[in-house]
Amino acid sequence: MKNELSKNFFTGKRLLITAGPTVEPIDDVRFISNHSTGKMGYALAAEAEMLGANVTLVSGPVHIPPPENVNIINVQSAEEMFQAASKVFPDCDIAIMTAAVADFTPKVKVSGKIKKDNIGNSMTIELVRTKDILAELSKSKSPKQKVIGFALESENEIENGLKKLHKKNCDMIVVNSASKPNSGFGGDMNTITIITTEGKQQAFPPMLKTDCAVEILKTAATL
Repeated sequence: MKNELSKNFFTGKRLLITAGPTVEPIDDVRFISNHSTGKMGYALAAEAEMLGANVTLVSGPVHIPPPENVNIINVQSAEEMFQAASKVFPDCDIAIMTAAVADFTPKVKVSGKIKKDNIGNSMTIELVRTKDILAELSKSKSPKQKVIGFALESENEIENGLKKLHKKNCDMIVVNSASKPNSGFGGDMNTITIITTEGKQQAFPPMLKTDCAVEILKTAATL
């Protein structure tokens, strides 16, 4: 199937993939983030490159080796990821948004280090929403572009994934479970369900994220 995809679809295609967490600074030493490792996005980037695609990977801070022959743009915050993805997106054929982008960021970043002796026994940080990168890119896509989102869910997984698919104008959503073993952040395994706007819905058993990447790209090639 890999060879078939390479010959018939992915060779010469331009893919944008986002991966990893974002880091939202509180001060110069503290930040808000999440447990994303970037493994799913990096597996997709490596697999797509082997299939002949020209891949740009916009990556938050991770601790895994970069895939070979992939253009990597390293970012930190949600705003930096939005700016980088927005620049790449107009020239891409498919965008796969695997990054775990922070929904909120501190309204004010403090310069230097906040001293606890100056704060007392409690501290309030005002948070504001970050830009919804998936929704923003989907709003500007051309008829020839395809946008694939990810939905990490802990309950009502398929229902919530379908809502996200339609609300954010995606062509396909990959639902992965935050509450099942061998799924979600951190490990080498994932448990996914792929849903397309055409009504195709396919659930998979727990698989290595490299195998998940193959299945995701197989479906992407049919959109």
